[in-house]
Order: sequence, then C-alpha cells, then structure tokens
Amino acid sequence: MPKNALYAQSGGVTPVINASAYGVISAARRHPDVIGTVYAAQNGILGALDEVLIDTAQLSDADLAALKTTPGGAFGSCRHKLRHGAELTRLFELFAAHDIGYLFYNGGGDSADTCLKVAEFAQYHGYDLTAVHVPKTIDNDLPHSDCSPGFGSVAKYVGTAIREAGLDVASMAASSTKVFILEVMGRHTGWIAASAGLAAQDNDAAPHLILTPEVAFEPGRFLKAVKETIARVGYCTIVAAEGTRDAKGTFLSEAGGADAFGHIQLGGVAPILAKLIKDELGHKCHWAVADYLQRAARHIASATDLAQAIAVGEAAVEFAVKGQRSVMPAIIREDSEPYRWRIDAVPLHDVANREKPLPREYLDADGWRLSAEGRAYFAPLIVGEAPPPFVDGLPAYPRWQFSHLPKKLIPFERG
Repeated sequence: MPKNALYAQSGGVTPVINASAYGVISAARRHPDVIGTVYAAQNGILGALDEVLIDTAQLSDADLAALKTTPGGAFGSCRHKLRHGAELTRLFELFAAHDIGYLFYNGGGDSADTCLKVAEFAQYHGYDLTAVHVPKTIDNDLPHSDCSPGFGSVAKYVGTAIREAGLDVASMAASSTKVFILEVMGRHTGWIAASAGLAAQDNDAAPHLILTPEVAFEPGRFLKAVKETIARVGYCTIVAAEGTRDAKGTFLSEAGGADAFGHIQLGGVAPILAKLIKDELGHKCHWAVADYLQRAARHIASATDLAQAIAVGEAAVEFAVKGQRSVMPAIIREDSEPYRWRIDAVPLHDVANREKPLPREYLDADGWRLSAEGRAYFAPLIVGEAPPPFVDGLPAYPRWQFSHLPKKLIPFERG
C-alpha cells in the first residue's frame, strides 16, 4: 500500500526553493501507487514537531505551477537543530500517526545532517522510512555537487547589482564617493563574493576587489590595492563576503553569540571596511548589505538555477520510489561549453555537516579578482532569464494561505 510523504523546508530560503517543492510534489503525483499524500510541514521541522501539516492535494495545478515563480518559503522554514530524545521520538510519533514513509527534507548542510539523523533513528528502531535530502543553499558549499540550487540566482543578482553600482560610482567619483562596498552572504566560504567577479568585463570594471574567507585579509595589502585602484581608475568597488577574516581566522565582523547550530553571529563587515578606508586613506565611502535581498530576488532568477532546483526535487522522489535511502540528489557537471549536467545520488554521510570551500585557483594570483578558471566555473550558472509574471509593473507573487490537517497527537512542548 502507498505510504504518505512529508516535505519540509529548512534554513535560509532561496529564490528557487519553492521550485524544488514543485519538483517533489509534482513527481510524487506521478507515483500514486507508491506515494499517497504529500504533506508539507508548516515552518519546517518545527511544524512537524507541532503537527502543523498541510495537505498539498489542496494545491491546484495552477497553484503548483506558481511555486516555480515565487520566492521565500511557501510552506515556511526554520532554523532548528533537531535534538535526540524527545524531539526525535515525537517526530516518529507523527510519522506513525499520519502513515508517513517518506521524508523529503529541503535544505543545506545542517539540514542534511538532520535528514541523516532521522534516517539513522528510523533504521535503529526498525521504522520503514525513506529519507532523502533535497539540496539548496545560496552559499554553494554542499560537497559532491557542482553547485547548489539557489546559488546561481544569487550570483546573477549580485553580479547585476555590483555592475550597476559601479556605473553609479564612476559617474560621481570626480566630486563625491570614491569607494563602494557591497557585503554579501558567505560566512565560511566565498562563493557568492567570487561570483560577483563575473560582472567585470576587464580589469578596470567593477568589482575591482573581492574579499573572501578563503584569502586572509591583510589591512596593509588591502589599503594599497584600494589606493592603486583609485589612482588608476578613479574609484574602487569592493564585494566582501560577510565571513572575511584575518590570517588568524578571526572574522572581521565577529559580534559574539551563536545561532542554534553554533555558528558565530556576525555584525557586518562593510562598515568596518568603510571606516578603515576613511580613516587611513580619507576617501568617502558608501556601503550596502545585500542581506535578504540577494536570496529573495526571484525577479532576476537564473533559468539554469531554476531548472536545477526543479530537477533535484523530481530526482529526490525518483530515488525514493526506487528504494534509495539516505541520499542527496547532486548536480554533476559533464561539460562547461556548452554547460551540461546530470543528477546523481550521493550518500548523506558524505554531505552532512561538510562544507565545500571556494578553490583558490578560482581567483587570480592576488586573490582580488576571478581567474579564467573561476569564470569558466561560474558563467554557466547564471545563464538564462526566468522572470515571474508581472502585474501593474510589479512581480505577482501569491500570499500563500493553507488549511491544516486535524491533529491526532497531544500537544508537544519543546524544551
């Protein structure tokens, strides 16, 4: 008899995470003899613990298609480290109560660890569960995959933003702002910051300097590069990863405290760099933090990224119905010119809690700009436009409202 499935979104959302939801739900509907109802947890794993479930059968074909063009997390996401003991036990009480035999957990590296933890618990206790991790992260740091769904669209947004800002600064540099700094996400890896280098058609075009966690920040060397760029071009544009750090590994913007997964809280590297330049070189600086804008910019999504986000969702279901457990659909690059890729299954043991750093060879010898090898890697990922529908000049995004299943369990009190 068919078993039901649970789909949940986890961690920071992306411009195309809902496209993966579309992939999972639409693929499951093609296997009614194996997968019964697909339930979505409201607000990720927290919704599962609280038994706040959405029957995705209530989504019409038009609703389902709208997932492909909507940013944010349609079903809600969360950052929560699932605890052994009461929380895992509660999760399996939910599975039993709603006849759930499949879990599709859509997230990044920490989420892969959660998915693996649930799979191992099921195996240990003899519960028949097929758990598959559906990859996404704008940080692009999931190992064994050419790229991570969500990244290509963010790279396209950041590259566009710094190219346009560079033209703005150039037009005013003679009498006003000489330096512009764009801070982007990337706590431990510099994939997003490096991808912005695609915007530079030559050495005098923005961005002039890229700062990543993989290349240690040296104030003297940095200030020298800024000064030389202004002398040569008349202005300087910089893209800095939030996790830029010094030779000792200390974040420039470390603010103290940590999140649910133990990640150190950061306080903003752009204003720190701006102050350094102002104090030491005397130049007027402006800075901006892309923050949520970069991961919500569905209006400028990469068509390649969208296709891959759908594909990993569909592949997750196909792997599951074939009996493949504790795996993640990974994107495998077959060629760069033209860009060709396929989806393979990789074991969660090889993905969970592991990060893929930016290769040093993707930057030039100074570490300030993209190398030819880096450009060859990034360029295909931002190709193609896939705009959402527009109404009255603005993107037309649904405001999702779902009814919830009647609860079968007693309320759960989280510690």
